[in-house]
Amino acid sequence: MSDGIRRLGSDDPGETAAGSSRAVELPNGLVLVSGCTSTVDGVIADGGPYDQTVNAFNAALAALKELGLGAEHVVRTRTYLTHARDVDEAVRAHKQLFDAVRPAATTVIVAGLVDPRLVVQVEVEAYRGEGGGAA
Repeated sequence: MSDGIRRLGSDDPGETAAGSSRAVELPNGLVLVSGCTSTVDGVIADGGPYDQTVNAFNAALAALKELGLGAEHVVRTRTYLTHARDVDEAVRAHKQLFDAVRPAATTVIVAGLVDPRLVVQVEVEAYRGEGGGAA
């Protein structure tokens, strides 16, 4: 694109319906990954808050991988939970995935997500480096 912004889609039909991208990479090397849930191949994966958190972050990390980035590039995460009782499990999953990286992290309790079976949604921001641009 002439604006230097790279947009990455996924197989999520919600992206088409909403007119959004799975990830957007800016020319300065910042990569923003849209909210990811524990949906695998269009089906909500079984499991509690820990499993849903791992699956959701793995979906975000898969988007980063398509852009040539990994967990080590993650600089910020946001975790949205539908119940405060799930914080410990979500934090445990986050630590497992990002302990070596230590990104800035926010956890928020929300009223609900688009499907009541979902208890967690995550967002990730990564940084390729100044002038890194699209791969």
